[in-house]
Amino acid sequence: MLYLIASCIALLLGPLFYRFLSNGSGLQKGLDGFIFVSLGGLVLIHILPELLEHGGLLSILFVLLGLWGPTASEKLFQRYSEITHNLTLSLGIGGLLLHTLTDGGAMVLAQHDSGSSLLALGIILHRLPVGLAIWWLLKPQVGSRWAILVLGAMMLLTGAGFMAGEQLLQQLSLDNTVYLQAFVTGSILHVVIHQPHGHHDADSNGRFEYQAGIGSLIGISLLFLLLLMDSGAHQHQDHGSEQLMQWLLVLAPVLLLAYALASIRFALGVTPSSAGLKVQWLQRLAGPEALIISLLLLGTTFALWQIFGLLLLGALLTWSKQRPVDPHLNVPHSALTFGFAHIVDRSAPWVLLSLILANLIGHPSIPLENPAIQLAILTLLLLPMRFCNLGAAVLAISLAFSGWSNMAVIFILLAAPWLNLQQLKAMTWGLRLALTALLGALLLPLALMEIQIQETFNWPVWSQELALLLLALLFAASLLRLGPRKFLRRLWHGQGPKAHAHKHGHKHDHSHGHHH
Repeated sequence: MLYLIASCIALLLGPLFYRFLSNGSGLQKGLDGFIFVSLGGLVLIHILPELLEHGGLLSILFVLLGLWGPTASEKLFQRYSEITHNLTLSLGIGGLLLHTLTDGGAMVLAQHDSGSSLLALGIILHRLPVGLAIWWLLKPQVGSRWAILVLGAMMLLTGAGFMAGEQLLQQLSLDNTVYLQAFVTGSILHVVIHQPHGHHDADSNGRFEYQAGIGSLIGISLLFLLLLMDSGAHQHQDHGSEQLMQWLLVLAPVLLLAYALASIRFALGVTPSSAGLKVQWLQRLAGPEALIISLLLLGTTFALWQIFGLLLLGALLTWSKQRPVDPHLNVPHSALTFGFAHIVDRSAPWVLLSLILANLIGHPSIPLENPAIQLAILTLLLLPMRFCNLGAAVLAISLAFSGWSNMAVIFILLAAPWLNLQQLKAMTWGLRLALTALLGALLLPLALMEIQIQETFNWPVWSQELALLLLALLFAASLLRLGPRKFLRRLWHGQGPKAHAHKHGHKHDHSHGHHH
């Protein structure tokens, strides 16, 4: 019973925090950063792998339907965009209400002799951002009364789940509701990403991004604590938070070395402002600091194949006088600042996204052993984005560790830096066909070869942990400089998700516009 009371108190703390944090624009940005990271992180790192385990690839399609369906509906039926948005919000809230039933049942299991107190503590802690998010989403749109009613309903449903216990858990198990929960998960992501009541006009010059960064770091800390408790309360699962941590430990020393090499090549004159087209494509395709990642973690064979392929692709792009898109902006004058701040700002979102993507599409529940299917999935993944070379190297290595084919690994290393819609639009059809033919010629021999992954250097455990700490500090500094939304906005060619403009009819009828 104490667990039940504590979980309800955790929900009620949300409105108190909101009232304190919404007094100023800076605090509001901090609140936004906290919810954006904590809820988004829980979905991407914890919930989606579970959905994949129980529902397979089809569950991801339902997540995407919940995520992008409302946006598509609003574009197709602009007159009814407000109805569509409110329906999406209702689905998200409904999903959270359904989830509270399972929370109550799970606390019954936690208080058994064979249960884990960490499970109960994890449930209680994750109610803090949930209660805060309920108030954050509902109060600006429908007022305090509805927000209070929803919180009250959540507490009642938690109690109902607690009383019903294990029998209710069996009825509402993930196996029985996986596709419904996947769709609702996408709806929650849609609402959080598009920030329905964001006050961007009040911060058009980015004055409060530091506060947003602070909020996001607090959210990351809470997320890390929850995942740590979850790993302690459950058996180890492949492609969960523990797998991500293992990958980070392996990658951290090499990423720091890559950032150091970026500083060195900047000092030697290989900079984004270099006039030569060859030098520009060298930086775009390989850095060349990304090559050190392939060499140390995949082995000399992969690295030599990557170098050979990039030389041919770079020569073709240079010969055709094609310039790389997405130029570097505000390049610093200091080599250290360039390597450990500028390049970190550009690559950190891609590094994190690559790890999450590999954790999802490399999941054992997704049957993607066929190299042709792997290449098709990766092509669809690359086209709407603009991967940096470091992010591409991280994605390739993570997929290699997940058992993907050599063709898929080399495809990422060779194609990710240029195979995107923005770059392809700037090319002629002849160049597109030539690049496709050359890429195919470079990949075909790999179908007949077996290349084993060979780490060139094994780092001591203490050095990996120290490197991960330093890397976390660099990424945290980037998050503070940019804020969480601007940090992730780089994943869409420098543009975030398009804004919504919704009219909300409650006591003071007003319209909120926001821009990402």
